[in-house]
Amino acid sequence: MIRERVVAAIAPRHTVHAHCDIPCGIYDPSVAEYGARTVARMVELINQNLGDDLTQRNQFARCVAVKEQYAESVKHEIRVIWGDYFKPEHVEKYPQLHDLTWRIMKQAGKCKQTVDAQAAAELQALVKQFADIFWETKGGRPQA
Repeated sequence: MIRERVVAAIAPRHTVHAHCDIPCGIYDPSVAEYGARTVARMVELINQNLGDDLTQRNQFARCVAVKEQYAESVKHEIRVIWGDYFKPEHVEKYPQLHDLTWRIMKQAGKCKQTVDAQAAAELQALVKQFADIFWETKGGRPQA
């Protein structure tokens, strides 16, 4: 009985969620937008760098690694905002949100699997749509 009272006394009164689980409440899709742009740029550089000398092969490998890293970063950032920030009222107002998030995950995966400029451009467009929805829920993009 005393144990239950102690547990009840120290138990959290409210559950809150944020991307870093502190919660800090900081969400910003700019990192995902930057990641999608980076993927597109790496695809461009890979397609320009088809030589056989060691320097070109090294540059090719580095571009592939960065493309992979940033495609995964896009997935992570979008997942965090979708899972931690968006609430049922947002989904009600933007019913395309779940499908858009799913499409971004699939498109980022496609960008990891290929060196396709069109796929990278589509990823950028999808992430922009997501960011636009996010900023609408916040009352607009902040001024720089």
